[in-house]
Amino acid sequence: MSAITRRQTLKAAAGTAALPFFAGACASNTGHPGAASAGATPLKNLAAAKGLRFGSAMAAHQLADPKYVELVLRECGVIVAENEHKQYTILAQPDDWNFAPGDALVEFAQTNGLGMRGHTLLWNRRQWTSDWLNAVEFASAKEAESWLDAYIARVAGRYDPFIYSWDVVNETVDPETGALRETVFSKAMGPELIDFCFHKARQAAPDATLAYNDYMSWESGNEKHRAGVLRLLERLLKNGAPIDALGIQSHSNYDMPNEFTPDKQRAWRGFVEEAIGMGLEIYLTEFDVNDTELGPDAAMRDALIAGYTKDYLDMMLSYEATKDLLVWGLVDSYSWLQGFLPREDDVEKRPTPFDSHYRPKPMRTAIAGALKAAPAR
Repeated sequence: MSAITRRQTLKAAAGTAALPFFAGACASNTGHPGAASAGATPLKNLAAAKGLRFGSAMAAHQLADPKYVELVLRECGVIVAENEHKQYTILAQPDDWNFAPGDALVEFAQTNGLGMRGHTLLWNRRQWTSDWLNAVEFASAKEAESWLDAYIARVAGRYDPFIYSWDVVNETVDPETGALRETVFSKAMGPELIDFCFHKARQAAPDATLAYNDYMSWESGNEKHRAGVLRLLERLLKNGAPIDALGIQSHSNYDMPNEFTPDKQRAWRGFVEEAIGMGLEIYLTEFDVNDTELGPDAAMRDALIAGYTKDYLDMMLSYEATKDLLVWGLVDSYSWLQGFLPREDDVEKRPTPFDSHYRPKPMRTAIAGALKAAPAR
């Protein structure tokens, strides 16, 4: 187990001021899983009262976890498939279509009266495209268009009209340059690839809201990423692409929660307001908070994460253009962040509203508070 770094020590000290406000919430995490929130107003109800939707990512294997299912049904009005509607799941090998995991989640949502977002029709990054597809060399733009047309029609059309919103394209802006990433499709089609996907998604799912989704954030070093996303949105709208919303993943990965400074908040507001000024809705699609560089004390981490959660959501929910708040998982043990940017001390991360025993944390209290404070829309 590695020693705690000086930066972690400083962050731990900075967090102590936030502890008293959330001490009661920390102390309540005992007893039956979820007991402390069972009597509280569900987050989905708090959101609905303000014209918002609250939900979570969900994986097909979690359908076999009755405690997790209970938590989702109590707290969520909508879900989104974590990986089951991505190309590398649906079509991992040529002509070997695998809709079973995604269908299971859709059936769960339909059976239980949940709404559902679709994520994603095109994850335009080589890293997350099947090797066999990366190896394809399309002879022309028309050949690439034909492949995408058939794929989007089959996937989006399969779930129409149930899925109310699709992330049509995910993460196509290179954060280092602000330019569009080069992929097997962009090599053949150029930047018009993105426009094409939105038009085809509208044909396949005419009543769904269509979003561009990305992880540009308020954190240090995201300036080129944000500028590139704004250029993409402007171009799409100028060209008449049927885009309705910007999906802001809202992961906080590299800057820690107590680094959401006034200067960073001002710059972030500027970015969000430019997107809203284009007439786009805002979806907070993948919210969680990484604690890689915070000290090991759970109460301190919970307090810092809760404080940041309230500050960030108070800002984002103050915009009536914000329609959805989805967390990227409800329970710590299931979070993708357990394996991403691992902690040096091997302590379990605490990035979600419920701990690994399904008990509510101060982060849930903060989400509830932000929903209660949000203006109606």
